[in-house]
Amino acid sequence: MARMIPVSLDPRALNLALAGHGTAALRRWRLLAEGGAARALCFADEPDAALAGEAAEGYRDGLPEAETLAGLDVLWIVGMPDETAAALAARARAHKVLVNVEDRRDQCLFHNTAEVRRGDLLLTVSTNGRSPGLAQHIRATLARIFGPEWGERLETLGRQREAWRAEGDQLPALAAKTENFLQQTGWLDEVQPHRK
Repeated sequence: MARMIPVSLDPRALNLALAGHGTAALRRWRLLAEGGAARALCFADEPDAALAGEAAEGYRDGLPEAETLAGLDVLWIVGMPDETAAALAARARAHKVLVNVEDRRDQCLFHNTAEVRRGDLLLTVSTNGRSPGLAQHIRATLARIFGPEWGERLETLGRQREAWRAEGDQLPALAAKTENFLQQTGWLDEVQPHRK
């Protein structure tokens, strides 16, 4: 399998969809929603009341047709039988849609990362689809180290950086001032014991 290039996508600029059913599909839908995918569509290959309730206006019974696939940018396929998932993935790829079939590395054009969100701070872990379980364990460790307070810390540092930029500071000065700020606050000292 080829190596992947990590990126963070702006869901406001893309047409996103999920297809599938069950608890794994519901979990993925919730992660998409947490990531800001307010306009995403949700196609259920089997009736799923929980998914319908969460997806609300985005919910559709049945799988997407060719015309719908042609308008998508990214599609997650979750909880579907292997043959159905493979056929949908092939149809989507034919329309140049980036596809992820959960737990089927050979059918994925991208992999999902295990993530920790703290406001705008996003920490991710990827094993290139080789061991999602390992990625989840590392994610749990990061979640303990970088608690909820880190969302506000990023907001504080972000506002400070904007002030420095307004004063005319360029990248080298911004980097130095950020380093100094972090040393003064001691925030990273709190995570140092976890580094070995």
